[in-house]
Amino acid sequence: MTTPRSYVHYRPDLEQPFPDEAELIRQVIAAMGKANQQVADKHRHGLRDAHAKSHGVLAGELRVRSGLSAPLAQGLFAEPATYPVIVRFSSAPGDLRSDQVPVQRGIAIKVIGAPGPRALDDGHTTQDFLLVNHPTLPFGNIAEYAKLQDLLEKQPSQSDQQLQLTGAAARIAAKALSRVGRPLPPAVETLAAANHHILGETFHSMAALRYGDHVAKISAAPRSANVRALTSSEVDKKAGESALRDLVADFFAHDSAEYDIRAQLCTDIERMPVEDASVLWPEELSPHETVAVLHLPAQDAYSDARRRYADDVLSFSPWHALEAHRPLGSIMRSRRAAYPASSDFRHRFNGIEPQEPSRVKELPA
Repeated sequence: MTTPRSYVHYRPDLEQPFPDEAELIRQVIAAMGKANQQVADKHRHGLRDAHAKSHGVLAGELRVRSGLSAPLAQGLFAEPATYPVIVRFSSAPGDLRSDQVPVQRGIAIKVIGAPGPRALDDGHTTQDFLLVNHPTLPFGNIAEYAKLQDLLEKQPSQSDQQLQLTGAAARIAAKALSRVGRPLPPAVETLAAANHHILGETFHSMAALRYGDHVAKISAAPRSANVRALTSSEVDKKAGESALRDLVADFFAHDSAEYDIRAQLCTDIERMPVEDASVLWPEELSPHETVAVLHLPAQDAYSDARRRYADDVLSFSPWHALEAHRPLGSIMRSRRAAYPASSDFRHRFNGIEPQEPSRVKELPA
Protein backbone atom coordinates (compact mmCIF):
# COMPACT_ATOMS: atom_id res chain seq x y z
CA MET A 1 0.00 0.00 0.00
CA THR A 2 1.40 3.42 -0.97
CA THR A 3 1.68 5.97 1.83
CA PRO A 4 -0.05 9.24 0.86
CA ARG A 5 2.36 12.14 0.38
CA SER A 6 2.33 15.00 2.83
CA TYR A 7 2.68 18.34 1.02
CA VAL A 8 4.29 21.41 2.52
CA HIS A 9 1.70 24.10 3.23
CA TYR A 10 2.49 27.58 2.02
CA ARG A 11 3.18 30.17 4.68
CA PRO A 12 5.02 33.50 4.34
CA ASP A 13 7.87 32.50 6.66
CA LEU A 14 9.00 29.81 4.20
CA GLU A 15 10.90 32.71 2.65
CA GLN A 16 13.97 33.89 4.55
CA PRO A 17 15.52 37.04 3.03
CA PHE A 18 19.31 37.12 2.69
CA PRO A 19 21.47 39.52 4.69
CA ASP A 20 22.07 42.60 2.53
CA GLU A 21 19.51 41.30 0.02
CA ALA A 22 18.36 44.79 -0.94
CA GLU A 23 21.94 45.85 -1.72
CA LEU A 24 22.59 42.67 -3.72
CA ILE A 25 19.45 43.28 -5.77
CA ARG A 26 20.59 46.86 -6.37
CA GLN A 27 23.93 45.53 -7.67
CA VAL A 28 22.21 43.03 -9.94
CA ILE A 29 19.92 45.69 -11.44
CA ALA A 30 22.87 48.06 -11.94
CA ALA A 31 24.84 45.35 -13.78
CA MET A 32 21.80 44.50 -15.89
CA GLY A 33 21.40 48.17 -16.74
CA LYS A 34 25.00 48.38 -18.00
CA ALA A 35 24.52 45.29 -20.18
CA ASN A 36 21.19 46.68 -21.47
CA GLN A 37 22.90 49.91 -22.49
CA GLN A 38 25.80 48.12 -24.22
CA VAL A 39 23.43 45.99 -26.29
CA ALA A 40 21.12 48.93 -27.10
CA ASP A 41 24.09 50.99 -28.29
CA LYS A 42 25.28 48.05 -30.41
CA HIS A 43 21.93 47.52 -32.14
CA ARG A 44 20.52 51.05 -31.78
CA HIS A 45 17.49 49.30 -30.33
CA GLY A 46 16.55 48.29 -26.78
CA LEU A 47 16.34 44.56 -26.08
CA ARG A 48 15.42 42.45 -23.08
CA ASP A 49 18.30 41.95 -20.65
CA ALA A 50 17.61 38.20 -20.94
CA HIS A 51 15.81 36.17 -23.60
CA ALA A 52 16.26 38.95 -26.12
CA LYS A 53 15.92 36.78 -29.23
CA SER A 54 12.53 35.30 -30.05
CA HIS A 55 12.04 32.23 -32.25
CA GLY A 56 8.26 32.05 -32.41
CA VAL A 57 5.21 33.85 -31.02
CA LEU A 58 1.97 31.91 -30.84
CA ALA A 59 -1.64 32.12 -29.75
CA GLY A 60 -3.05 29.04 -28.07
CA GLU A 61 -5.05 27.64 -25.18
CA LEU A 62 -4.27 26.39 -21.69
CA ARG A 63 -6.71 23.60 -20.87
CA VAL A 64 -6.90 22.85 -17.14
CA ARG A 65 -7.58 19.19 -16.50
CA SER A 66 -10.64 17.92 -14.70
CA GLY A 67 -10.47 15.48 -11.80
CA LEU A 68 -7.28 16.84 -10.24
CA SER A 69 -6.58 15.83 -6.65
CA ALA A 70 -7.17 18.50 -4.00
CA PRO A 71 -3.44 19.37 -3.62
CA LEU A 72 -3.17 19.91 -7.40
CA ALA A 73 -6.50 21.71 -7.86
CA GLN A 74 -5.17 25.07 -6.67
CA GLY A 75 -5.05 28.65 -7.94
CA LEU A 76 -5.35 28.86 -11.72
CA PHE A 77 -5.78 25.07 -11.78
CA ALA A 78 -8.55 24.89 -9.17
CA GLU A 79 -11.32 24.22 -11.69
CA PRO A 80 -11.44 22.76 -15.23
CA ALA A 81 -11.26 25.72 -17.61
CA THR A 82 -9.78 26.85 -20.91
CA TYR A 83 -7.73 30.07 -21.03
CA PRO A 84 -6.32 31.89 -24.06
CA VAL A 85 -2.53 32.24 -24.00
CA ILE A 86 0.27 34.04 -25.81
CA VAL A 87 3.49 32.00 -25.99
CA ARG A 88 7.00 33.18 -26.87
CA PHE A 89 9.94 30.83 -27.56
CA SER A 90 13.35 32.44 -26.99
CA SER A 91 17.07 32.10 -26.24
CA ALA A 92 18.55 33.15 -22.89
CA PRO A 93 21.19 35.78 -23.79
CA GLY A 94 20.35 39.47 -23.62
CA ASP A 95 21.69 39.92 -27.15
CA LEU A 96 20.86 38.66 -30.66
CA ARG A 97 23.19 35.68 -30.94
CA SER A 98 23.46 33.11 -33.69
CA ASP A 99 21.31 30.04 -33.08
CA GLN A 100 24.48 28.03 -33.64
CA VAL A 101 25.65 29.22 -30.19
CA PRO A 102 24.39 26.58 -27.71
CA VAL A 103 22.66 28.46 -24.89
CA GLN A 104 19.64 27.86 -22.72
CA ARG A 105 16.27 28.23 -24.42
CA GLY A 106 13.01 29.41 -22.92
CA ILE A 107 9.26 29.46 -23.24
CA ALA A 108 7.16 32.27 -21.77
CA ILE A 109 3.44 31.54 -21.35
CA LYS A 110 1.07 34.45 -20.76
CA VAL A 111 -2.33 33.23 -19.58
CA ILE A 112 -5.05 35.83 -20.22
CA GLY A 113 -8.12 36.28 -18.00
CA ALA A 114 -6.67 34.62 -14.88
CA PRO A 115 -9.21 35.15 -12.07
CA GLY A 116 -8.37 36.00 -8.47
CA PRO A 117 -6.34 38.31 -6.19
CA ARG A 118 -2.98 39.47 -7.54
CA ALA A 119 0.52 38.96 -6.15
CA LEU A 120 1.02 42.67 -6.98
CA ASP A 121 -1.86 45.11 -7.34
CA ASP A 122 -1.09 45.76 -11.02
CA GLY A 123 -4.61 45.88 -12.42
CA HIS A 124 -3.89 43.06 -14.89
CA THR A 125 -5.57 39.68 -15.43
CA THR A 126 -2.55 37.78 -16.75
CA GLN A 127 -0.57 34.91 -15.24
CA ASP A 128 2.91 34.49 -16.69
CA PHE A 129 4.96 31.30 -16.43
CA LEU A 130 8.60 31.80 -17.48
CA LEU A 131 10.33 28.48 -18.10
CA VAL A 132 13.83 27.47 -19.23
CA ASN A 133 15.12 24.13 -20.57
CA HIS A 134 17.13 23.39 -17.43
CA PRO A 135 15.59 22.25 -14.12
CA THR A 136 17.79 24.37 -11.84
CA LEU A 137 19.47 27.75 -11.79
CA PRO A 138 23.18 27.10 -11.05
CA PHE A 139 23.47 30.54 -9.39
CA GLY A 140 20.57 29.64 -7.11
CA ASN A 141 20.33 32.50 -4.62
CA ILE A 142 20.71 36.25 -4.85
CA ALA A 143 24.28 36.23 -3.48
CA GLU A 144 25.39 33.75 -6.17
CA TYR A 145 23.24 35.41 -8.81
CA ALA A 146 25.06 38.69 -8.27
CA LYS A 147 28.23 36.85 -9.39
CA LEU A 148 26.45 35.69 -12.56
CA GLN A 149 25.99 39.30 -13.62
CA ASP A 150 29.77 39.64 -13.99
CA LEU A 151 29.65 36.77 -16.49
CA LEU A 152 26.67 38.24 -18.36
CA GLU A 153 28.13 41.76 -18.41
CA LYS A 154 31.13 40.49 -20.42
CA GLN A 155 29.06 38.71 -23.07
CA PRO A 156 28.00 41.71 -25.23
CA SER A 157 31.66 42.31 -26.09
CA GLN A 158 32.27 38.67 -27.07
CA SER A 159 31.75 37.36 -30.59
CA ASP A 160 29.53 34.39 -31.42
CA GLN A 161 32.67 32.41 -32.21
CA GLN A 162 34.14 33.15 -28.77
CA LEU A 163 30.90 32.07 -27.10
CA GLN A 164 30.83 28.87 -29.16
CA LEU A 165 34.38 28.04 -28.05
CA THR A 166 33.54 28.84 -24.43
CA GLY A 167 30.47 26.61 -24.61
CA ALA A 168 32.43 23.75 -26.18
CA ALA A 169 35.05 23.97 -23.43
CA ALA A 170 32.31 24.00 -20.78
CA ARG A 171 30.68 20.87 -22.25
CA ILE A 172 34.02 19.03 -22.26
CA ALA A 173 34.60 20.06 -18.64
CA ALA A 174 31.06 19.03 -17.68
CA LYS A 175 31.51 15.54 -19.18
CA ALA A 176 34.87 15.07 -17.46
CA LEU A 177 33.53 16.15 -14.07
CA SER A 178 30.39 14.02 -14.44
CA ARG A 179 32.46 10.92 -15.23
CA VAL A 180 34.28 11.20 -11.90
CA GLY A 181 31.13 12.12 -9.99
CA ARG A 182 32.12 15.70 -9.18
CA PRO A 183 29.60 18.57 -9.07
CA LEU A 184 29.69 21.13 -11.85
CA PRO A 185 30.79 24.66 -10.96
CA PRO A 186 27.89 27.09 -11.60
CA ALA A 187 29.67 28.81 -14.50
CA VAL A 188 30.31 25.48 -16.24
CA GLU A 189 26.71 24.33 -15.74
CA THR A 190 25.44 27.65 -17.14
CA LEU A 191 27.63 27.54 -20.26
CA ALA A 192 27.41 23.81 -21.08
CA ALA A 193 24.06 23.88 -22.87
CA ALA A 194 23.36 21.54 -25.80
CA ASN A 195 21.96 22.88 -29.08
CA HIS A 196 18.75 20.92 -29.56
CA HIS A 197 15.52 21.64 -31.43
CA ILE A 198 13.66 24.04 -29.17
CA LEU A 199 10.23 22.45 -29.64
CA GLY A 200 11.41 19.12 -28.22
CA GLU A 201 12.70 20.60 -24.97
CA THR A 202 11.23 20.28 -21.48
CA PHE A 203 11.07 23.66 -19.74
CA HIS A 204 11.21 24.44 -16.01
CA SER A 205 10.48 27.35 -13.68
CA MET A 206 13.77 26.49 -11.89
CA ALA A 207 12.65 28.56 -8.87
CA ALA A 208 9.63 27.84 -6.70
CA LEU A 209 6.28 29.56 -6.55
CA ARG A 210 3.24 29.42 -4.38
CA TYR A 211 0.73 26.84 -5.53
CA GLY A 212 -2.40 27.86 -3.67
CA ASP A 213 -2.20 26.15 -0.28
CA HIS A 214 1.11 24.54 -1.26
CA VAL A 215 4.47 25.23 -2.96
CA ALA A 216 5.57 23.94 -6.38
CA LYS A 217 7.83 24.19 -9.36
CA ILE A 218 6.18 24.31 -12.79
CA SER A 219 7.33 22.63 -15.99
CA ALA A 220 6.19 22.13 -19.58
CA ALA A 221 7.00 18.83 -21.31
CA PRO A 222 6.29 17.70 -24.89
CA ARG A 223 2.97 15.83 -25.02
CA SER A 224 2.05 15.38 -28.68
CA ALA A 225 4.06 12.78 -30.60
CA ASN A 226 5.32 15.32 -33.15
CA VAL A 227 7.16 17.43 -30.55
CA ARG A 228 8.26 14.41 -28.49
CA ALA A 229 9.97 13.18 -31.66
CA LEU A 230 12.09 16.35 -31.67
CA THR A 231 13.57 15.80 -28.20
CA SER A 232 17.40 15.73 -28.31
CA SER A 233 17.34 16.47 -32.06
CA GLU A 234 20.47 18.47 -32.86
CA VAL A 235 20.19 21.79 -34.70
CA ASP A 236 21.80 21.44 -38.13
CA LYS A 237 25.12 23.27 -38.08
CA LYS A 238 24.48 24.47 -41.64
CA ALA A 239 21.02 25.84 -40.86
CA GLY A 240 22.17 29.41 -40.26
CA GLU A 241 22.00 32.08 -37.59
CA SER A 242 18.20 31.98 -37.34
CA ALA A 243 17.85 28.20 -37.44
CA LEU A 244 15.44 28.04 -34.49
CA ARG A 245 13.11 30.66 -35.93
CA ASP A 246 13.01 28.72 -39.19
CA LEU A 247 12.38 25.42 -37.40
CA VAL A 248 9.53 26.88 -35.34
CA ALA A 249 7.94 28.74 -38.26
CA ASP A 250 8.17 25.71 -40.57
CA PHE A 251 6.67 23.41 -37.92
CA PHE A 252 3.65 25.59 -37.09
CA ALA A 253 2.97 26.41 -40.72
CA HIS A 254 1.38 22.96 -40.93
CA ASP A 255 1.25 21.34 -37.47
CA SER A 256 -0.16 21.90 -33.99
CA ALA A 257 1.67 21.00 -30.78
CA GLU A 258 0.75 20.10 -27.23
CA TYR A 259 2.73 20.29 -23.98
CA ASP A 260 1.91 18.95 -20.54
CA ILE A 261 1.93 21.71 -17.93
CA ARG A 262 3.09 20.02 -14.76
CA ALA A 263 3.37 20.85 -11.06
CA GLN A 264 5.98 19.32 -8.76
CA LEU A 265 4.64 19.89 -5.25
CA CYS A 266 7.08 20.41 -2.37
CA THR A 267 7.00 17.63 0.24
CA ASP A 268 10.19 18.40 2.21
CA ILE A 269 11.35 21.99 2.66
CA GLU A 270 14.89 20.85 3.58
CA ARG A 271 15.46 18.67 0.51
CA MET A 272 13.26 20.82 -1.74
CA PRO A 273 14.26 24.32 -0.64
CA VAL A 274 12.56 27.56 -1.62
CA GLU A 275 15.59 29.83 -1.15
CA ASP A 276 18.11 27.88 -3.27
CA ALA A 277 17.07 27.39 -6.90
CA SER A 278 20.26 25.41 -7.61
CA VAL A 279 18.90 22.36 -5.75
CA LEU A 280 17.16 19.77 -7.93
CA TRP A 281 13.93 18.68 -6.28
CA PRO A 282 14.04 14.84 -6.17
CA GLU A 283 11.30 13.17 -8.18
CA GLU A 284 11.22 10.27 -5.73
CA LEU A 285 9.93 12.76 -3.15
CA SER A 286 7.38 14.28 -5.52
CA PRO A 287 6.84 13.59 -9.23
CA HIS A 288 5.92 16.14 -11.90
CA GLU A 289 2.14 15.81 -12.32
CA THR A 290 0.17 17.12 -15.28
CA VAL A 291 -2.36 19.81 -14.32
CA ALA A 292 -3.11 21.30 -17.75
CA VAL A 293 -2.39 20.93 -21.46
CA LEU A 294 -0.95 23.75 -23.54
CA HIS A 295 -2.41 23.55 -27.05
CA LEU A 296 -0.76 25.51 -29.87
CA PRO A 297 -2.55 25.22 -33.23
CA ALA A 298 -0.95 25.63 -36.65
CA GLN A 299 -0.39 29.32 -37.46
CA ASP A 300 2.12 31.87 -38.73
CA ALA A 301 4.47 31.82 -35.73
CA TYR A 302 6.84 34.58 -36.81
CA SER A 303 5.14 37.30 -38.81
CA ASP A 304 6.82 40.71 -38.72
CA ALA A 305 3.86 42.14 -36.80
CA ARG A 306 4.02 39.39 -34.19
CA ARG A 307 7.75 39.74 -33.71
CA ARG A 308 7.47 43.49 -33.18
CA TYR A 309 4.58 43.07 -30.75
CA ALA A 310 6.28 40.34 -28.69
CA ASP A 311 9.77 41.85 -28.72
CA ASP A 312 8.98 45.56 -28.43
CA VAL A 313 5.54 45.89 -26.81
CA LEU A 314 4.96 42.89 -24.54
CA SER A 315 6.60 42.24 -21.18
CA PHE A 316 6.78 38.87 -19.46
CA SER A 317 7.41 38.64 -15.72
CA PRO A 318 6.95 36.00 -13.01
CA TRP A 319 5.31 38.84 -11.03
CA HIS A 320 2.49 39.10 -13.57
CA ALA A 321 0.88 36.59 -11.26
CA LEU A 322 -2.01 35.62 -9.07
CA GLU A 323 -1.38 35.69 -5.33
CA ALA A 324 -2.06 31.95 -5.51
CA HIS A 325 1.12 31.66 -7.64
CA ARG A 326 3.31 34.24 -5.91
CA PRO A 327 6.99 33.78 -6.90
CA LEU A 328 9.13 32.53 -4.00
CA GLY A 329 12.80 32.74 -3.00
CA SER A 330 15.51 35.36 -3.30
CA ILE A 331 15.94 34.96 -7.08
CA MET A 332 12.24 35.55 -7.59
CA ARG A 333 12.22 38.47 -5.13
CA SER A 334 15.02 40.10 -7.12
CA ARG A 335 12.91 39.77 -10.28
CA ARG A 336 10.16 41.86 -8.68
CA ALA A 337 12.38 44.93 -9.23
CA ALA A 338 14.67 43.66 -12.01
CA TYR A 339 12.03 42.85 -14.61
CA PRO A 340 10.28 46.26 -14.46
CA ALA A 341 13.69 47.99 -14.62
CA SER A 342 14.63 46.08 -17.79
CA SER A 343 11.18 46.60 -19.34
CA ASP A 344 11.21 50.31 -18.57
CA PHE A 345 14.64 50.71 -20.19
CA ARG A 346 13.62 48.79 -23.32
CA HIS A 347 10.36 50.65 -23.84
CA ARG A 348 11.86 54.06 -23.05
CA PHE A 349 14.85 53.53 -25.36
CA ASN A 350 12.59 52.45 -28.22
CA GLY A 351 9.92 55.08 -27.55
CA ILE A 352 7.19 52.43 -27.35
CA GLU A 353 4.42 52.24 -24.77
CA PRO A 354 4.19 48.86 -23.02
CA GLN A 355 0.85 47.05 -23.13
CA GLU A 356 -0.46 44.13 -21.10
CA PRO A 357 -3.09 42.27 -23.14
CA SER A 358 -6.60 41.61 -21.90
CA ARG A 359 -7.57 39.60 -25.00
CA VAL A 360 -5.61 37.18 -27.13
CA LYS A 361 -6.84 39.02 -30.22
CA GLU A 362 -4.41 41.81 -29.35
CA LEU A 363 -1.65 39.52 -30.69
CA PRO A 364 -1.28 40.48 -34.37
CA ALA A 365 -1.77 37.82 -37.04
